[in-house]
Amino acid sequence: NRRNKVLTIDTMNPNVKNVEYAVRGPIVQRAVQIEKELREGVKKPFTEVIKANIGDAHAMGQQPITFFRQVLALCSYPELLKDNMFPEDAKSRARRILQACGGSSLGAYSASQGIDCVRQDVARYIERRDGGVPCDPDNVYLTSGASDGIVTMLKLLVCGEGASKTGVMISIPQYPLYSAALAELGAVQVNYYLNEEKCWSMDLSELERSLAEARKHCNPKVLCIINPGNPTGQVQSRQCIEDVIRFAAKEHLFLMADEVYQDNVYAEGCQFHSFKKVLFELGPQYSNTVELVSFHSTSKCYMGECGFRGGYMEVINMDPEVKAQLIKLVSVRLCPAVPGQALMDLVVNSPQPGEPSYTTFMKERTTTLSLLAEKAKLTEEILNTVPGITCNPVQGAMYSFPNISLPQKAIKEAKALGQAPDMFYCMKMLEETGICLVPGSGFGQKDGTYHFRYGHRSLLKHVITTSLSVKWASIPK
Repeated sequence: NRRNKVLTIDTMNPNVKNVEYAVRGPIVQRAVQIEKELREGVKKPFTEVIKANIGDAHAMGQQPITFFRQVLALCSYPELLKDNMFPEDAKSRARRILQACGGSSLGAYSASQGIDCVRQDVARYIERRDGGVPCDPDNVYLTSGASDGIVTMLKLLVCGEGASKTGVMISIPQYPLYSAALAELGAVQVNYYLNEEKCWSMDLSELERSLAEARKHCNPKVLCIINPGNPTGQVQSRQCIEDVIRFAAKEHLFLMADEVYQDNVYAEGCQFHSFKKVLFELGPQYSNTVELVSFHSTSKCYMGECGFRGGYMEVINMDPEVKAQLIKLVSVRLCPAVPGQALMDLVVNSPQPGEPSYTTFMKERTTTLSLLAEKAKLTEEILNTVPGITCNPVQGAMYSFPNISLPQKAIKEAKALGQAPDMFYCMKMLEETGICLVPGSGFGQKDGTYHFRYGHRSLLKHVITTSLSVKWASIPK
């Protein structure tokens, strides 16, 4: 006579059932189980799991920036301000942040849009980055990581039913946050494919094709760009960004620019160009009309502070009435994580020449970025030595997305198991070598092609080379 459950798989929100997030999907769940088995003494052909599935910098051994952690320690426990072991510039940053917090405590709520002085610092940082292009702090919203801002904006943008339902154009391959958020919101995912043969570049003709096809069944009004790219590691040229902006203006599309890897540019001849800077340099015809929101985060670049969940978004040319609704929407979540806001402030207001922490800060920053550049180059070189694997140059970000040429017998066996062929490959890789990868099918790819995403932070040359070669040899031919 037990009462039936109110919430069942049949009565739950159907959109949630459509959500998939490959970066923390079945492969990673199995990796966690294997780690537990290793701790319990179960014998494996390896002694540890190498998590190459995710850009979790500190988990992979990257050291935190000393200045950031000093200031955060001071903010978390202000009694340390009396301690002479901390440099004066760290203390002054901590005092300024604490004075802006309710009760001079990180434990207090902040304004929903974020701490005012932090938004001012973000605005000044954007102006410096973009060569003097003005930034209004009122257009800056602090977020709990870039993901929080991206989902918030999609909530504002998605509406309609049937043929009027909002379509959101996303690159394929894409970061699965986008497809997951669109599934949850019941929006229409509109795919446009990056050109693998041209180092994952974006072709204007492909955007036009994708938009024309989408307009037959939905109302596409959003274009999302990830630059530098995740999972593909490309850096879009200035000409490409100009083309995208002109395309968005012509087709009346709202632009979302995910720029969280803006400091991670490695390849010679490549340079990061912010969408906002290019937009304003194109002149008032575009800068006064094109609606743009751009995102940044404390989780990537040289910081790698994923767990603090700090970030911001800047909105350009947003309708004032919609802006009021955005403020209402962010008010519902009360405020972004305050320690994350403090960390974001340190990223945009880092030590300057003449300050006590400047030399150490610059040394750590330069060392981290140099090591990432070295690993990006090694990743490309190593992967291209393995038979059956080809990898484009890793121009930026923290990942490569190599192509794997799976034999027909392996594809047939995978399908018999009900798995995507690259999932089959990655699962065998995990079980037999301990390397945790994410299959390309979790990011999207052209039909008939297979890939995996590899986070080059985890590069261990001898392990990766040997394991990939051994695993390739064991794939059914």
